[in-house]
Amino acid sequence: MIKYFDTMFTFSKKKKDLPRIPKGQRVYAVGDIHGRADLFAQLVAAIEEEILVAAANGVECQVILLGDLVDRGPDSAGVIDLAKRWAKTRNVRVLCGNHEEMFLKSFDDKEMLKHFLRHGGRETLMSYGVDRKTFSKLGVGELQALMQDVVPGKHRKFMAKFEDMIRIGDFVFVHAGIEPGVPLSAQKARTLRWIREPFLSHKKSHGAVVVHGHTITDEVVDTGNRIGVDTGAYATGRLTALVLEGSTRRYLAAEETKAGAIKIKGAAMGG
Repeated sequence: MIKYFDTMFTFSKKKKDLPRIPKGQRVYAVGDIHGRADLFAQLVAAIEEEILVAAANGVECQVILLGDLVDRGPDSAGVIDLAKRWAKTRNVRVLCGNHEEMFLKSFDDKEMLKHFLRHGGRETLMSYGVDRKTFSKLGVGELQALMQDVVPGKHRKFMAKFEDMIRIGDFVFVHAGIEPGVPLSAQKARTLRWIREPFLSHKKSHGAVVVHGHTITDEVVDTGNRIGVDTGAYATGRLTALVLEGSTRRYLAAEETKAGAIKIKGAAMGG
């Protein structure tokens, strides 16, 4: 069941001047999932409910996963499986996060594999069937060889096709952010996947509202020139999707309760 909370945020601009998604379209931008397949599955179900109603009303919906699907949480393999299946039935596009970058490079680069393992990669490999006892016994080279066997090639091919930037209407979607003052066409992939500062503290317009994940905050953060959607799913038990349609903004969040159940909550953000 979806519960809606009408929390309104004040905008200084007139409604006609607000950034917009093209007429007849709706975008769901899902924050960093980080191996929380349970939260992701519930959020997918909630979004699917809305898409069915939207389609009946002539609204075209697309979903953007903002990257960092893997690492830290317990079921990265399950997240990739679900994202891959969903993309076959819906307009789902996926951005490449810094954790996907580390994961993919780890198959050929031992130093990157060490870095990957220190930042949640151990949990990722375990989600592909590597047990804790085996993991603790193997050296880096042996783990690298094992990765080739346990991670399906179709998962690697799927992740290799993840995008770095998506532009829709007055919004641009990236994983981490952009380099302020640099044209969107000249942004570097590493910046889009890794940046924090000076992006986060930049106050001026980027020419489009930047929707991103990567930096964890308690709630969705809207500073006017950017919207941060990473609510720390692996640590907080809350996975959030920003919903954009016309000039309106709201969110859906799959939240784990103290009892271990998962509830869907939503709120209006203005427009």
